[in-house]
Amino acid sequence: MFSHTLKSSKDFETANATLLTKAGFVDQIMAGVYAYLPLGVKVISKISNIVREEMDKIGTEVYLPALSPLSNWELTGRLNTVDVLMKTSGANEISKRKSTNEYILNCTHEDVITPIVQKFNFTYKSLPTAVYQIQSKYRNEARAKSGLLRGREFIMKDLYSFHTSEESLLDYYFNKAIPAYKKVFERIGIGAETVIAVASGGDFTDKYSHEFQTKCETGEDWIFYDKKLNQYFNKEVTPSKAPYILQDAQMQPMHEVYGEHIVGMKELVEFLKVPAEKCMKTLLFRADGTRIIAAGVRGNYDIDEEKLKKIVKAKKLEMLDEVTLKEVTGAEVGYAGIIGLPENVEIYVDESMENAINFECGANKTNYHNINVNWERDVKKPSKFYDIKIAMSGDLNPETGEVYEVFKASEVGNVFPLNTKFSDAFGYKYMAEDGTEKQVYMGSYGIGISRLMGIVVEKFHDEKGIIWPESIAPYKVHLLGLNLEDEAIKAKAEDIYARLNDLGIEVLYDDRQEVMPGEKFADSDLIGLPYRVVVSRKTADKIEVKKRTEKESKLVDFEEFKEILNVRN
Repeated sequence: MFSHTLKSSKDFETANATLLTKAGFVDQIMAGVYAYLPLGVKVISKISNIVREEMDKIGTEVYLPALSPLSNWELTGRLNTVDVLMKTSGANEISKRKSTNEYILNCTHEDVITPIVQKFNFTYKSLPTAVYQIQSKYRNEARAKSGLLRGREFIMKDLYSFHTSEESLLDYYFNKAIPAYKKVFERIGIGAETVIAVASGGDFTDKYSHEFQTKCETGEDWIFYDKKLNQYFNKEVTPSKAPYILQDAQMQPMHEVYGEHIVGMKELVEFLKVPAEKCMKTLLFRADGTRIIAAGVRGNYDIDEEKLKKIVKAKKLEMLDEVTLKEVTGAEVGYAGIIGLPENVEIYVDESMENAINFECGANKTNYHNINVNWERDVKKPSKFYDIKIAMSGDLNPETGEVYEVFKASEVGNVFPLNTKFSDAFGYKYMAEDGTEKQVYMGSYGIGISRLMGIVVEKFHDEKGIIWPESIAPYKVHLLGLNLEDEAIKAKAEDIYARLNDLGIEVLYDDRQEVMPGEKFADSDLIGLPYRVVVSRKTADKIEVKKRTEKESKLVDFEEFKEILNVRN
């Protein structure tokens, strides 16, 4: 191999970026963009092959272009709504003289695959059908971080299914796609640590989607688990009941407090010398471009816009801009409250505020806050309270009353019921058995191939380096030849190398003569292959074998080593 370890490379913010770079698997070209070196390509290939073998059981492989016309994205209404969408055009004047065309660099392929499948599958006899690909994707991430976990260019498996009914879609979704995903993660070595969590359906569906989340201390997601239901939720959709907090015994007189430039909750609680739980945070939104929504929540929580969107039955929510906010409330940003809002403003309050006594809220007057606000006396109590908050540790499931177990995780895959969003955009209908045209239902299913590589390293490493699961290790055996200036030892090492290859065992052979034994051992631990084999003067007619997951090595002959490797021939 032309590449080698770079132990002097800088440390990155995540283990996967640091170890994969130092061990010579990847090289960072710029933030969020990596080159895959020989060892890295081997791992990507192993992961891809496992994914491909399981996807071949439920779909047919295709390979779609990275570029697509803007018109496809205009048809689906996503050209101006997908916040990570990237485009490409001529990079210099010479190129632009040839063409000034602009193209989308695809971050996903619903907008490309739908019209293709439409050309070939137009009757009930050809549906359901499913296609998948493994290909690079491009996303304009605000901050590419966490090594391979969040990049601007990454490798992804995306699968799309097409159906004659929602029932057919859900049957495929739950009985084919999800079991196939479980099998993939089992084979890669993270099955026991990967759970299926309910997640937001995004713009695709009013219902939920599902994510495959691998427990990981450095993960970006918080997962909430209800033991009674044996159900996992992504933080963004967790049904949440706030824990009870002790309230004042008696109402106090409401009055305004002047606090210049006190706008954030942290500043407010320090200024008023009250806990955030005694405050109401009020945010105003425009729903679907017309309705004005005011949402109130206990001060230690944040508003969950996905929950709110479902409750107010809106397709789109936008925070009010400063000008509109002042027109509606009469105040600058940071002083909104629920008292005295115009009649056309719809008010939704989180259940955490239902039993609040003597709480604070904005006075809808710049630099002023109301304190000791009470329901009915000072402001009409809502007839209904809602769950519109982002869940926090300590919250309860409203259905069971159970306090959630909470842990960090990294997303390794997701499945979405797209329903008819994309088929409607392209006018894709099928001819039913009775001769009528009916809607085509779709599903979308993704696995981050390169992301998986990063997450495995986050999960399986120690202070010395990576510890690869056997199924995706670039090689099974790391053969270290020591004292290779001795021709007899060199011949023996090369013989072991040849015999392992003849058995179909993948071997990485360290035949460097200018490198000291300690450096070879350190490199072996850093690279992290399942088995280390040493041939040297000390091993005599045997070989020294050590599993990467174990501390002790042992001397064995070649036949014993074959048994360790579970080789029968």
